[in-house]
Amino acid sequence: MLFYSRGSETDELQEQDLRQGLEQAFRQLSAKKKVLAVPPDFTRFHSHAGILTRLAWEYYKENLTDILPALGTHAPMTDEQRQTMFGSVPKNLFRVHDWRKDVVTLGEVPSEFIREQSEGKLDYSWKVQVNKLIAQGGYDLILSIGQVVPHEVIGMANYNKNILVGTGGPEGINKSHFLGAVYGMERIMGRADNPVRRLYNYGSDHFAKHLPIIYVQTVVARGDDGKLKVRGMFIGDDYECFRLAAELSLKVNFEMLDAPLNKVVVYLDPSEFKSTWLGNKAVYRTRMAIDDGGELIILAPALHEFGEDKQIDALIRKYGYVGTPRVLEYVRDNDDLKNNLSAAAHLIHGSSEGRFTITYCPGNLTKQEIESVNFRYADLNEMMKRYDPATLKDGYNTMPDGEKIFYISNPALGLWAYKERFK
Repeated sequence: MLFYSRGSETDELQEQDLRQGLEQAFRQLSAKKKVLAVPPDFTRFHSHAGILTRLAWEYYKENLTDILPALGTHAPMTDEQRQTMFGSVPKNLFRVHDWRKDVVTLGEVPSEFIREQSEGKLDYSWKVQVNKLIAQGGYDLILSIGQVVPHEVIGMANYNKNILVGTGGPEGINKSHFLGAVYGMERIMGRADNPVRRLYNYGSDHFAKHLPIIYVQTVVARGDDGKLKVRGMFIGDDYECFRLAAELSLKVNFEMLDAPLNKVVVYLDPSEFKSTWLGNKAVYRTRMAIDDGGELIILAPALHEFGEDKQIDALIRKYGYVGTPRVLEYVRDNDDLKNNLSAAAHLIHGSSEGRFTITYCPGNLTKQEIESVNFRYADLNEMMKRYDPATLKDGYNTMPDGEKIFYISNPALGLWAYKERFK
């Protein structure tokens, strides 16, 4: 059922609009005595989920007893990040999801379904895993809050991914990510219907119908003035609110280009991107736009690690971003990677498959470290002088010496593709 729907390519929802939309949806529900909010973590700061979580807390007051950020494999938020994102919401309401220890299994999707969705490439079952608070916490309302935007693993982010991955466990995360990587990221990006989404929908429909989940979905885009705008908000308890949000996101977050790009420069905001695990959105979101033989330059002032999780960081350092064929060989021959398929999927996603070069300009990783994982290295200070984020505008730029580049100030907010590659 759809409880609230508002959005268009020109809408600019303010905080008061978000409050009114939430209250309109909440009034259609019966009184709630115990509410859990599941927003994203700080890596999705621009989603406005922090504001929405605060508004939900102001509405339900003491009946909103717990907030479980959907960390997935990400590191827990710092106090500074929590305060920046959620404002006055009390610290004692927040719980930390441990993706290795805090999960329970609701059911298991049969291997036949995975085999069908992977076109015969994979043959394993899939456990539907969620945080034990969601399954056993006794809530009469679970608010899954987040942003719908093009995504490398699931095509379009959010909806049941926020629960099944954001609060999921090792098998739920690893195997579903690997399905997307093996199927092919270019076949998934920007598409609401794809094998990974069908997997999550199967899990939700067969094993999670009893959970009192309401989805609060935003669509956020950068306006002509360079500022972020909330273009829509959709609230419901089924696929419809996600479908509407995904349709709007494609219109405002997806830039279709008439010609492939030869040189792309991406800036990674230091408050948001500190690892290639997150920073490789610069690769994911542009790979359908970059020409064969092109170059991607990534300005990463805060980059100090590869994986936010120590085990995943070690796997990235060991195997590197070497393209699909070699990663599949590594998975076949090495138990450490075979048992951490989300890391394997990430290694596939972060490679250009040899089509174009990827040059990282890190603030806190050495040239040796960057080159050891199969990226090129360039000095950050030198590249920031040449490609100054303070003077570049999003889109096409011509440098003083005549060089033409395409600049992206935040890769998390969109998807770019050469139209001949998106069919």
